[in-house]
Order: sequence, then structure tokens, then C-alpha cells
Amino acid sequence: MASASSDAVVLSEPGPGVRLLTLNRPGVRNAMTEEMTRAWDLAIDEVAADRETRVLVVTGEGSSFCSGADLSWLDQGSAEDVTIDRLRERMLPFYRSWLRPRTLPFPVIAAVNGPAVGAGVCLTLACDLRFAARTARFSTPFIYRGTHGGMASTWLLPEAIGVTRAREMLYTGREVEPDQALDWGLVSGVSDDALKQSLEVAARMAEAAPIALRLTKTGLEQSAAGLEASLQWEALAQPVTMTTSDLHEGIAAFRQGRAPQFRGR
Repeated sequence: MASASSDAVVLSEPGPGVRLLTLNRPGVRNAMTEEMTRAWDLAIDEVAADRETRVLVVTGEGSSFCSGADLSWLDQGSAEDVTIDRLRERMLPFYRSWLRPRTLPFPVIAAVNGPAVGAGVCLTLACDLRFAARTARFSTPFIYRGTHGGMASTWLLPEAIGVTRAREMLYTGREVEPDQALDWGLVSGVSDDALKQSLEVAARMAEAAPIALRLTKTGLEQSAAGLEASLQWEALAQPVTMTTSDLHEGIAAFRQGRAPQFRGR
């Protein structure tokens, strides 16, 4: 599968049920330019519409994962373009575009091949799982660029690593190296090849029953509402999966000692 969007973002199919989305502007360290954002949205539209997608992996081309938002347009705009209300109108759609992995119905894995900075960290946090290369670095130096954090950084970071560690990252802007990121729970694994590790995990996940996989992501997304909300959700979602052909295939495969062949129905 070749990307139908732009060479700024390349969409490919490395294995059954797995899609790979590569940010492809290494010359600007895969910064979130206007061109990149448009290409990203088109690629996400494409993969979301593909019913065969079970897991998406996101990575960066070259030595960086993503250097964050490109704000060079601030120097080029007119005074009318940089009023608070105009900037808010511009930033909210930008945030929502790059946080779309959170709203996709299937799991998304970030293969963090190099530094993730600012909004680039938020992109990794919008993904369900993160695997880091030994060359990866995570930093949120927003206030050292003279700006408040964006793209839900003040919510995503505490959710992932706790309030105290989020404060440290946001207040100091310092780089968090892979081993510390693993210790903090910011990533699930560290290896020499984050993409290889991510694709291996994605291939494993793609073998799961797709209806159950998607419902599990939905259940996890709303679990913050509390125990009773989770019980109510599971009391609906589990019966849904019990009516599928995949359930019977899963039981038969277990009894026969073979790998199941799930069809998503």
C-alpha cells in the first residue's frame, strides 16, 4: 500500500493488518509544518477507512521522530493573524489533527526512532504504546521557547507518567533519555531498533480478534470514568463479542492447539 496523500507522510503495509505511517521530512526533523499536517490528515483518513487495518505504527524518517510544531509562520503573518482569537482558531484544529491516534478505533504504536520534542512528545502520547530507540530523547521545552505547552501536554503527560514527573518535564524542559523513559512508564520498551520492535508487537496484536481489540481500546479510553462505568461498558462489550464467529474460532483454536484465524465477524 503506497500513500495516496503526499510524500511528506508515507503510508505502507509491512504485514497483514498492520499499517506503517512515516513522517517524511527529515530535513526539518519531521516538524509539524502545514504541509506535513495536511498530509498527516489525509493519511489518517486513508488508514481509518481501511477495514483491514488492525494496528497502526507511526515513526519518523531519518534521525528524528518529530521536532514538534513549526511556528515559523508567526514571523510571516500579519498583525491580524496573530491576535489571540485567530491563534486559538488555528491551534485547536492543529491539536486535534495530531491527536487523532487517540480517536482511531484500533491501537496505534509510536516507534520513537529519535528525538521527540514538544508537540512531538504529545504525538507519541496520543498513541497507545511507545517503543524507543536508544537514540530517542523526550523533551517538552515549551516555556524555554516562550510559550505555554500545547496539544494537551498538561493532560497527556500526567496521564502517562504521573503529575510529579510531568511537572519536572514541563518545568525544566530537560531531555529524558530512553532508560529513564522506560523507568517512568513513558515507553514500554527500549531497543536498538524501535521500528522493528514496534512492528513485532503490532504483528502480534494484529493476530487478535479485531472486534474484541477495538472494543478493548474503547473500554480503556473511557475507564477514567471509574469502576462502575467500566463494569457497565464491559457488561455490554463482552456480550457483543460473545455473539461473534470469532469467539467460536478462538475457542476451537484453543482446544485444537492451533493459532486462531479471526475474520472480524
